[in-house]
Amino acid sequence: MTRQFTRADRLVGQFDAALRTLVPGVAQQTRPSPATADIQDGPIDDDERRHAEGLMRINHTGEVCAQALYQGQSLTARLPEVREQMEEAAEEEVDHLAWCESRIKELDGRTSVLNPLYYAASFGIGALAGAVSDKISLGFVAATEEQVGKHLEEHIETLPAGDRRSRAVLEQMAIDEAQHAQQALEAGGARFPAPVKFGMTLMSKVMTKSVYRL
Repeated sequence: MTRQFTRADRLVGQFDAALRTLVPGVAQQTRPSPATADIQDGPIDDDERRHAEGLMRINHTGEVCAQALYQGQSLTARLPEVREQMEEAAEEEVDHLAWCESRIKELDGRTSVLNPLYYAASFGIGALAGAVSDKISLGFVAATEEQVGKHLEEHIETLPAGDRRSRAVLEQMAIDEAQHAQQALEAGGARFPAPVKFGMTLMSKVMTKSVYRL
């Protein structure tokens, strides 16, 4: 017999997911990093390294937020198939989390001290969106992934020319995020109006500016 998970079971699972997201070195990738051994960096000076580290820290925190968003939405999703899609997407995003953390270490950096705060905020937003409706929840995923895609494009353009390994990671992440956005819309997600997306853009700017150095 297939066990039916209770709300308490899911809460325990959410706590475990939070620990796996926030504790450094715990996230386990299922796909190898795009920054393979045959991709070697070119010359990078200290200022460029610090800039690259800041960008990768932003992307890591973005993946922390994505994990929290998906976990919150899966907790309150009404339809089982939507809950399963959220949980599957969260698993796929773990690769991004691990890739970014690994690259930050290679750049002699650290992940953001603000990650727990952003995880909590994103989890709450995701749970609220899921409680409103599955259509809104999926639409929020699509809109969020669209914002992430824009950040990735900007970071790819502003990375130091010699930072080939970070660029390889971000390029694969951009492909994955675009796919997640399309899947959410195809599953019935609402297309958010421009004013809502503008508000999301302002919120994302607060995150990027604070995490770049912290």
